Amino acid sequence: MSTNLELARIFSEIADVLDLTGANAFRVNAHRKVARLLEESGEDLGALARSDPARLREIPGVGEGSAAKIEEFVRTGKVKEHDELLATIPAGVPALLGIPGLGPKRVRTLWQEGGVDSVESLRARLADGSLTGLPGMGPKTLKAIEESLAFLDTTRGRIRLGEAAEVAAAMVAHLQAAGGVIRISPAGSLRRGKETIGDIDIVASASDPAALHRALQQAPGVSKVLVSGDTKTSVRTDRGVQVDLRTVDDAQYGAALLYFTGSKEHNVRLRERAQRLGMRLNEYGLFRETEGAEGTPQSRGEAPVAARTEEDVYDALGLWWVPPELREDHGELDRRPPEDLVSVASIKAELHCHTTASDGTLEIAGMVEEAIRRGFHTIAITDHSRSQAQANGLSIERVREHAARIREVAKAYANRIAVLAGSEVDILADGTLDYPDDVLAELDWVVASPHSALRAEPAAATERLLAAVRHPLVHVIGHPTGRIVNAREGLSPDVAALAKEAAARGVALEVNANSMRLDLRDAHVRICVDAGCAVSINTDAHGAGDFDQLPFGVATARRGWLGTGLCINAWTQPRLLAFARAKR
Repeated sequence: MSTNLELARIFSEIADVLDLTGANAFRVNAHRKVARLLEESGEDLGALARSDPARLREIPGVGEGSAAKIEEFVRTGKVKEHDELLATIPAGVPALLGIPGLGPKRVRTLWQEGGVDSVESLRARLADGSLTGLPGMGPKTLKAIEESLAFLDTTRGRIRLGEAAEVAAAMVAHLQAAGGVIRISPAGSLRRGKETIGDIDIVASASDPAALHRALQQAPGVSKVLVSGDTKTSVRTDRGVQVDLRTVDDAQYGAALLYFTGSKEHNVRLRERAQRLGMRLNEYGLFRETEGAEGTPQSRGEAPVAARTEEDVYDALGLWWVPPELREDHGELDRRPPEDLVSVASIKAELHCHTTASDGTLEIAGMVEEAIRRGFHTIAITDHSRSQAQANGLSIERVREHAARIREVAKAYANRIAVLAGSEVDILADGTLDYPDDVLAELDWVVASPHSALRAEPAAATERLLAAVRHPLVHVIGHPTGRIVNAREGLSPDVAALAKEAAARGVALEVNANSMRLDLRDAHVRICVDAGCAVSINTDAHGAGDFDQLPFGVATARRGWLGTGLCINAWTQPRLLAFARAKR
């Protein structure tokens, strides 16, 4: 683990324990901000603490106390306050915060009054009924906790797309450094952009395959070698992720990549088509079927019709090349995918992001500079509204002052990028918005998002979100279900009804690109596409590093067949600004 990530873990755990023990909210949020900053920073702040401690203190969000902790870690490998705080609570208590519906106050009650000191003891006490009667733990709350635990059980063994991509990128870079690589790529559900991944598959061709297999076994973070052979090596990392490497002759690379990318259902359809054409398709290539011949075509030394590239295989089958994200047997072989399928390169605007005014780590100008660096023509600054107290949400007075500051920055950058003064406004439980209409009308851009009451029944959730869609000042419905991948199920609204109404009202539904959210999910995007509903892909950036989440949102949108025509972030600046002004 890098120094930044280790420090981020420490600051996050300090914040958790402070929260659990009832510390001042300002102290809690200050530590969470530093943790986020450490996760996002492209600079090694540990190295900076050694070489230039004065500059470390100049970084927005790093105060004297935080800088001292970073320096202490650099000197000693630990932070005394972190160790002392962890010693005040049972080791299993912080993990309870990862259960949907259990905030610090409830965890404190469970621990101090219910004797719950781990997830396992929580399960036991729910089973024996001993938590009944605890303050704030009525039958409805206890049932919700049981449902959350059951949901978490369904996600075991799978990791989020973002985490898998990070592991895969590190492994691919390590293998490439071993030398002799001709072609290499992640495959499997990771390449298809699924929201959660089981094992990570890597396909490679190399001049010295044995060297690649040795390199994988010796890669940083590998805790156990599971399988080792001439063409396949499987390892487990210290993060509990299995990585499988398969090496093939370069002439077979395309067929192997196609086969190991999947999906299983897509591959079945391809093999059926090959059979109808008198051919056989496998991981070695596409071969002509020889009637009565024994063994496989490759064992007989037959040359494949196509194998070197995926495109060659699809072409030989009389098909268009299907992008990996669409290979799910959802009609991709019966109808050509959109020629303008959205891509990372087509995204030219970030329309949902946060600054230090709420819970971000960059000032307004810093976010604008990052957007320019990414090649964007527009950015909307959308800090949290007043109900989000834990995220330093802005009061009416503050949001007006903030909008004025955004417009000052916008003037300074007018020749380089359009900067919109906006807000991420909470959709309250009854469907009303967190600011009155006169305040909303003063903003250039409004993203309306649900952040609370995320256990509502589907009918109530639908009506709540429809009310926001129908609001004449709303541009985008942000992360509409509020789900957290592998952690919180979120709302289950009638997305078809939302998409239909949003299309009629000129409102976009968001794909939040953060790999913890990916909300809308892929199936919802397909519903939007079919309804002609505009979609907005945003990183929900709280700092510079969050812009790197964009590929995950794009992959989700591609899985939903989204073209650039319906993606407002891919529109030209004049068209996008006209869309913004239409609500004013």
